[in-house]
Amino acid sequence: MALPVFRSIERTSLFGILVALALLASPSPAEEPGFEPLFDGKTFAGWGGDFDATWRIEDGQIVAGAPDSPAPRNEFLATAREFADFELRLEYKLDAKEGANAGVQFRSERVPNHHEVSGYQADIGPGYFGALYDESRRNKLLAVPAERMVAAALAGGIDGWHAYRIRAEGKRIRLELNGVETVDWIEPDDAIARKGLIALQIHGGLVGTIRYRNLRIRPLGAGK
Repeated sequence: MALPVFRSIERTSLFGILVALALLASPSPAEEPGFEPLFDGKTFAGWGGDFDATWRIEDGQIVAGAPDSPAPRNEFLATAREFADFELRLEYKLDAKEGANAGVQFRSERVPNHHEVSGYQADIGPGYFGALYDESRRNKLLAVPAERMVAAALAGGIDGWHAYRIRAEGKRIRLELNGVETVDWIEPDDAIARKGLIALQIHGGLVGTIRYRNLRIRPLGAGK
């Protein structure tokens, strides 16, 4: 009975290799027609958040967190602009000793007089990688990929960096992690907003750092 197990492992390994090769062959941000940068790599122009104690820029990356102390609470760096239908691409690197959790908000809004943001989140963290969460609204996971799929997707990371692709078009939301589609969600509730801010999260309790880079967006159809 060892042979089927071997073949299963072989297929999984081959899939991981193919994902990595596809990522290496993908175009650089400068070669992606229709995309515009959301972050200039030098300033927080176009963004709002806690610049005093939470968010900083290092080596052209947006960074939050410290290796020796936990993040005191959820914090979000949000765009000044709202987006409706779009494709968002970015890369993240999560390096945490404890409380490894972060995420990318979209079609979201700031909760008045609060540090929270409400809306969809492309989740980041063990048990949540590649999942779709509804932050401070329904407060639940909307779609969770299979563990095997997540493992294969994460195998495509390079030097700890992982590529997220978020596509929101009408009621349909799709997430890709390192080129592997993890979520294809159709929103059943017509009352849920189809336009809002994009925001980067550091989760309260994270001991370590979350880094984001190469953020770029392409508006789609009526969302342009």
